[in-house]
Amino acid sequence: MSIQHAIEQKLGTGFNAEFLGVENESHMHSVPPNSETHFKVTLVSADFAGQGKVKRHQAVYKVLAEELAGGVHALALHLYTPEEWQLSGQAAPDSPNCMGGSKHDPARQG
Repeated sequence: MSIQHAIEQKLGTGFNAEFLGVENESHMHSVPPNSETHFKVTLVSADFAGQGKVKRHQAVYKVLAEELAGGVHALALHLYTPEEWQLSGQAAPDSPNCMGGSKHDPARQG
C-alpha cells in the first residue's frame, strides 16, 4: 500500500471527515522521482470544534505516528471545522515552492 493511501485510510478512519484531501507534493521538493515524503492534508471535521491549531495538529500526528516515524518528512496540515471550511471558500492555501536543500543545488554549495 502506498504511503498516501495509508494516510488517507487512517485519517478517514480516525476522524469524522466531511472532506479529506491528501496530496503528494514530493515532486515539488529535492527528492527522487516517485517519492512519498511530502504531503498536503486538508481535513474538515466537526471533531476539531473547540480545538486550537496545536490540538488539531497533535490529533493528526497521533493518528499518523507510524508514517511520521517512517518515510514522511513533511506534512502541510490544513484542518478545519465545517463552519471554518465554509468561511475559507472551501479551499486550502497553495503550498509554497521548495526553498532547496539539495546537495546538488548550486546556490547551497560553498
